[in-house]
Amino acid sequence: MDDFDVIIVGAGISGIDAAYRIQTQLPGVRYTVLEGRDAIGGTWSFFKYPGIRSDSDLYTFGFPWKPWTGGSPIADAGSILKYLSEAIAETGIDKHIQLQQKVSCAQWSDKTQRWSVSASDGHSMRQMQAKFLFMGTGYYDYEQELKANIPGLTENFAGTVVHTQFWPNDLDYQSKRVVIIGSGATAVTLLPVIAQKTAHVTMLQRSPTYIMPIANSRARSLLNKLLPESWTYYFRRFFFLVWGALMYKFCRTFPTVARNMIRKRMAKELPKNIPLDPHFTPRYNPWDQRLCFCPDGDFFQALREGKADVATGTIKEIEKGGILLHGGQRLEADIIVTATGLNLKAFGGMRVTVNGNPIDIGTKYAWNNAMVQDVPNFIFSLGYINASWTLGADATAQLFCRLAKQMQRGGYETVVPRLRGCEGMQNKPLLGLTSTYISEGEKNLPKCGDVAPWAPRATYFFDLCKAKFGDISTGLEFHEPHF
Repeated sequence: MDDFDVIIVGAGISGIDAAYRIQTQLPGVRYTVLEGRDAIGGTWSFFKYPGIRSDSDLYTFGFPWKPWTGGSPIADAGSILKYLSEAIAETGIDKHIQLQQKVSCAQWSDKTQRWSVSASDGHSMRQMQAKFLFMGTGYYDYEQELKANIPGLTENFAGTVVHTQFWPNDLDYQSKRVVIIGSGATAVTLLPVIAQKTAHVTMLQRSPTYIMPIANSRARSLLNKLLPESWTYYFRRFFFLVWGALMYKFCRTFPTVARNMIRKRMAKELPKNIPLDPHFTPRYNPWDQRLCFCPDGDFFQALREGKADVATGTIKEIEKGGILLHGGQRLEADIIVTATGLNLKAFGGMRVTVNGNPIDIGTKYAWNNAMVQDVPNFIFSLGYINASWTLGADATAQLFCRLAKQMQRGGYETVVPRLRGCEGMQNKPLLGLTSTYISEGEKNLPKCGDVAPWAPRATYFFDLCKAKFGDISTGLEFHEPHF
């Protein structure tokens, strides 16, 4: 049986970053990265819908140890995959990655103080052992999309129904009438791309979303001309870090002002035939749900060119040739695309047991958003929902490396989060947004409390400082080797 110090599950952004931090901060540690699919990249190699791109800037979404030099802050999936491939090749991480090794269960034994992991390539099962498990699996289900609860969608509609999570490679939408159900980042990304070929595309939303246009030009700025490329990268990274944090704080502190500012900006982008109300007047405050960014205003450009439209309302009936809304509006369609969110799942659905007892992840609390209550030597990577995912993932990786060093110095073999002295603690959601698919799916994820070290994430600067210098003993129970 292969024995490692650390097994990382998942070769996406989180897993790759964890591998880099482990091999640079914990020299001599034996690790491997198990990836269930036949490619690295996670989300960026999995989703195939047209136009898929980042919804965060690459200066902060990229790794802090691998500068993003792609030019545009918002990048498409192909550019991101190329960046990730370069990152693992330059650092030697690619030699530690094992593809098509899907982990189905992990069993901890206090007797051996080791994890026993079962992984399958689809034909045979392998057993591996490790002192630590580091989960870089993300937070959604790769195998099952979130079913859209739309009566009659499959029974009545005569056209093609597609979910963005499993976009067919051979889907022909040339000169077709398309309706996209949903108003999140996926719908906002998809609409302007397919609008170039469809007869017409309509985004059907039950409620509006805040959509912010941002500059994404590759043109060289004055900064490029005055400073070396490496300097401009760090300047831009710092700018996006500070700008993102201040914008989020401003929106949460002054929601009415922020709401009016964003709506005013959207009004300037809209064509005269599409009113701000009701199509761009959300019922929630900014950052109650994630803001959608559209590079160079491509979403609004498609609306102005008449290639796309927006409809706001609820579905009364799915008809053979389209959708009838309450209020009487009929949307003709040859293709209906459901972009209604993701099916949340912790650790890729992996079965976790401790001393033979199954762990119900949804009933457990998250210690510093990195470990699970009562589960020994188990770390999970969680990024930000209100900022670049990678920032949170890197804070978690650095927290783990510091914790591992502390255990080495103290001669400890096992660390377990324990919930003690927290009587009266109030529950808080792990992700903390009100999007329907998140609020409905968070029962499958660990939960947070309202006091440290069980509280939700704060900001990147605070979390990184805490990871490097904060208290990493409270709430933890350490055990020495048995032998």
